Amino acid sequence: MRIAITGAAGLFGKGLQKVMEEAHEVTGLRHSELDITERDQVLRVFTELGPELIVHTAALPDIDYCETHPDEAQLVNVQGTRNLVDAAVVTGAGLVHISTDAVFDGQKRTPYVESDVTNPISVYGHTKLDAERAVQRYPKHWIFRVSVLFGPGKDNFVSKAIARVRAGQKHLVASDQLGSATYTIDAGRKILEVVVARKYGLYHLCNTGPCTRLELAQETIRRAGLDAALIEGVPGGSMGARTKTEVCCHGDESTS
Repeated sequence: MRIAITGAAGLFGKGLQKVMEEAHEVTGLRHSELDITERDQVLRVFTELGPELIVHTAALPDIDYCETHPDEAQLVNVQGTRNLVDAAVVTGAGLVHISTDAVFDGQKRTPYVESDVTNPISVYGHTKLDAERAVQRYPKHWIFRVSVLFGPGKDNFVSKAIARVRAGQKHLVASDQLGSATYTIDAGRKILEVVVARKYGLYHLCNTGPCTRLELAQETIRRAGLDAALIEGVPGGSMGARTKTEVCCHGDESTS
């Protein structure tokens, strides 16, 4: 299968490319090669590539940045996605869209499932939900909501914790943010499985079991054989971020 991945320089893009190129012909598109906000460029690039599957990971994911730059968030996350939908229509390719648990408000005390009503409380969450709605108009689509990504190829929550503790530095993490961590390699394999089966639709995708950021960091450091005492939990509100809600996003396609 010919696959094109947007956001190939990002954490999830790198993980997906690593998995998918094991058995498929994959073209990873970085921002320098494709500006998803430029519709004409998007249509030209994908017409030339002729992919059978488009995997759309490119986005403006920084929640706090989106709060202070709402127009840019709208342009990248919503209009950029609409351009990818247009490219899928023109090429006839299936479209995988990577979304987020930020489409919920985090008030539910049990794991979210696909049928739960969305209620984003951030600019980022609103733009990602609007992007989902654009994708849903195209019949051959898959939407995967993920949370707390970690994996090889780029700095992430897990790698940063290891680096700080290995350097002998205390590492502060939120003790009151609950989520389900998602290992990019596991997620990539599950996405391929669902795509090959042609099971179109909306999925919550994560590894099994919710945990707080503090618990994830502590377990990471223990498994790395380092000193977990250097991990200190603090309230998320004391860390300076404007938007701190995270949710536990579960569904039928959670990875094991």
